[in-house]
Amino acid sequence: MKQPKVAGKAPQMENLEKDKTYAWCTCGNSENQPWCNGAHQGSEFSPKVFKAEESKKAAICLCKQTKNPPYCDGSHVGL
Repeated sequence: MKQPKVAGKAPQMENLEKDKTYAWCTCGNSENQPWCNGAHQGSEFSPKVFKAEESKKAAICLCKQTKNPPYCDGSHVGL
């Protein structure tokens, strides 16, 4: 499997709204990081679609290496 592009080496803090659906970019090519803008079209990547279970500020992964997508797990430290 192809590796995603590292879009950033630190998470981006985002305000998530309860019950709102989000599409997290998994390819790293979106110009709307951390969210998908369709830049994965024609590749093996597809967005990680999720619904926020609560309203909160969250650290969203930009390095695309997290084991807990879309949330940052510190994987960027090893890059």
